[in-house]
Amino acid sequence: MIDIAVIGCGPAGLSAAINAWARNKSVIVFGNKIDTGALYKAKKIDNHLGMPNESGKDMMEKFLAHALNLNIEIKNGRVLQILSMGKYFVINFENEFFNAKTVIIAVGITKTKKIPGEEKFLGNGVSYCATCDGMFYKNKSVAVVADSVEAESDVRFLSGICKNVIYLPMYDLKENFPANVEIIHGKPNEILGDDSIKALKIDNREIVCDGIFFINENTPVDNIIFGLELNGSIIKVNCLCETNLPGVFAAGDCTGWPFQLSKAIGQGQVAAQNAAKFIDSMKQ
Repeated sequence: MIDIAVIGCGPAGLSAAINAWARNKSVIVFGNKIDTGALYKAKKIDNHLGMPNESGKDMMEKFLAHALNLNIEIKNGRVLQILSMGKYFVINFENEFFNAKTVIIAVGITKTKKIPGEEKFLGNGVSYCATCDGMFYKNKSVAVVADSVEAESDVRFLSGICKNVIYLPMYDLKENFPANVEIIHGKPNEILGDDSIKALKIDNREIVCDGIFFINENTPVDNIIFGLELNGSIIKVNCLCETNLPGVFAAGDCTGWPFQLSKAIGQGQVAAQNAAKFIDSMKQ
């Protein structure tokens, strides 16, 4: 059982992990590699105290080195789901499961926009995890929309289960696929159907399918943990970085303006300290 599971490898997440360690709490960080974040790509940052004229790349490498020097465990990949079990949480990380007493969400800004019909059919034809839900579509037709090469393993997995797979790669394709995988290039516009999915509209044509998988590098946070209170795509938190869900905290850009490095680092500290207090209160 982990004391604190941190979701996100950016400055807020790494700050949270370091401060959890400082409070003598066990912690694992789950998230994408640091070179996928916006900060890493910044050429120069001048407004963070004590670190003038630093590149985002240099900053993130220093932050990561700090965490690794403390032997903080970092797992790179996608968190598929966070389930509340009452007194603890189950983290589904690439279909490997971890138990945690508390969760700190530090996923930054999720830029993925939903298309019409995606919300309506979520859990009833729309999925974000091929290995979780693939067997529901055995011998059926599915579409996969993906924004990164990591999804290609999901496509191959589905090709062994489904009758056929229509694949829409939103990136430069890297692999060849089995004969029952059809590659289509275009923009998904809308999911069509009444009680169930009938087709995916791509540009000016309709692709008939029974289910649709959206495999994105960053999954909208409300699709990972249910019941989380949002304001649009922003997680609502109080000054203690507490969300509306007991034991769930949030820090960094995912909590809204200002979208600044110093704020993210500070909130990571606040979230970790209050997660530690929450754990200590459970013992009383």
